[in-house]
Amino acid sequence: MSPATIFNIHLVLGYVPWLLCFGTYIWPKLKLMDHVEAQRAIATLHSFRFFGLVFLLPGVVGPNLPAGFAVFAAYGDFATGLLAMLALLAARRPSIFWPLVVAFNVVGIVDIVVDYYHGTVLDLPSQAGQLGATYAIPIIYVPLLMITHVAAFYLLARPQPKPATATGDQETGGLNSLRSPSSAR
Repeated sequence: MSPATIFNIHLVLGYVPWLLCFGTYIWPKLKLMDHVEAQRAIATLHSFRFFGLVFLLPGVVGPNLPAGFAVFAAYGDFATGLLAMLALLAARRPSIFWPLVVAFNVVGIVDIVVDYYHGTVLDLPSQAGQLGATYAIPIIYVPLLMITHVAAFYLLARPQPKPATATGDQETGGLNSLRSPSSAR
């Protein structure tokens, strides 16, 4: 098998275990979480994307890694990571938090799509060895990033549930309805 074939197989199959893991363990929890907490969890993962600058380090990547791929991938990841960190820092200020959540997800998904495009146009699979130590990033890390961007957009588009009131709890049998009259004092 050629290196290009192996790389392409790795790219495609990188999504399979993450989709299985995400669908079984992560997605059920994210769907039940408060919207802010779910987006904070996703932002935390993406805050590590500063690591993408490694595509610019000689000795970590090969000298012939196409600059058209490396530069955009490095700075796209870096920008996404910084925006995710800013979103985390702004979590208590909704007027700042939500625009930053949208921003890091838009920038992040555009980065990944353009990286796939550059990888195709520049025939990155035939030069996969030039990725050096960064080979694992597109194979293992990027699929999870793409999956969580899609999940973040889905959660953003989903209506926020209205908080239940104390009266609503009593009518629906919520926790407040379980209190005895003496414990309400």
